[in-house]
Amino acid sequence: MPMPILEEGRGGGGGGGGFGSKETESIDVVNPVNNGKPPRHVPLIRHPGSTARLGGSAELDLDIGSLGLRSPSDVIPGFLPVFRSGSCAEIGPKTNMEDEHICIDNLVDHLGGVACFPSPGAFYGVFDGHGGTDAASFVRENLLRFIIEDTHFPNYVGKAIKSAFMKTDHAIADSISIDKSSGTTALTALIFGRTLHIANAGDCRAVLGKRGRAVELSRDHKPNCHSERLRIERLGGMVYDGYLNGQLSVARALGDWHMKGPKGSVSPLSAEPELQETTLSEEDEFLIMGCDGLWDVMSSQCAVTIVRKGLIAHNDPQKCARELVQEALRRNTCDNLTVVVVCFSTEPPPRIEITRSRVRRSISLEGLNFLQGVLDTV
Repeated sequence: MPMPILEEGRGGGGGGGGFGSKETESIDVVNPVNNGKPPRHVPLIRHPGSTARLGGSAELDLDIGSLGLRSPSDVIPGFLPVFRSGSCAEIGPKTNMEDEHICIDNLVDHLGGVACFPSPGAFYGVFDGHGGTDAASFVRENLLRFIIEDTHFPNYVGKAIKSAFMKTDHAIADSISIDKSSGTTALTALIFGRTLHIANAGDCRAVLGKRGRAVELSRDHKPNCHSERLRIERLGGMVYDGYLNGQLSVARALGDWHMKGPKGSVSPLSAEPELQETTLSEEDEFLIMGCDGLWDVMSSQCAVTIVRKGLIAHNDPQKCARELVQEALRRNTCDNLTVVVVCFSTEPPPRIEITRSRVRRSISLEGLNFLQGVLDTV
């Protein structure tokens, strides 16, 4: 029996390796914000001076101790994340709000036993619409249903997600109520136990906060991206001034059937998502999902630094999402803004203390990036 259309669940107080940074992206330094003292119960992680050298390249001599990227307890046996989330959406400087999003911290409670899940699960999505809200609203309401009704689910979750994206795209084409020029990007996170499945079609981005480091779990599908440009041109399309066929600023999207051929044909504008599967550990503190209105004005590392600092101060993912949106507005973003922050623990992140040493030691590029994020929280 088919499921009913899913309505959005808000997760402000609910229960319960990456693609790497872009070549042109640098670490932003966040202006210190007085958020008050962190809660007294926040644990402390010390990184003492050590002769161990971090992996990476471009070593620099700095008058500090080397940093370790793992906590002293390394791995917690039987670690199982607890999901809680917050979101914020603002129209920004545009005349219309075309973004949609969904936060479901507990799939079993949300679906009422309609489907059988392998372990406790959660679902989150950010959908950046264009040409109206028709496509974005449809994807928000129906994508999860297509995933769990797919014959590959739950044994082959990745195949089910990819199939669901394509089925949703075709359903948009079949709908008589959706404008054919309406389209949307789609970024989703489906989590079962410790397994995080990220699916992305478009230029939204998912970033994992890993003990203060930013780990990108999705790739921005811009027409100027080398691999996307090659795919577009191989299929008969063109990239003009950064736009697909001179019309669209993304290389992948659902909907936009005025730019696609008949259903089943291969189009330069693709609805097929890129997938990334990650096994969460105790070092993975939170996930940030945002539309391009955020990432146009902020690096992934800057966003992780802001969220981690906020969680230490107030431990509220809803406030963290709002703080990211406000910072993007302060930086004069030109687009709608939607941000989802998902925490994997009920506790705030531990404070990280860097002990100084008079001994000059080398630090890798990876360690330097980590240090920059830590210094931003001071």
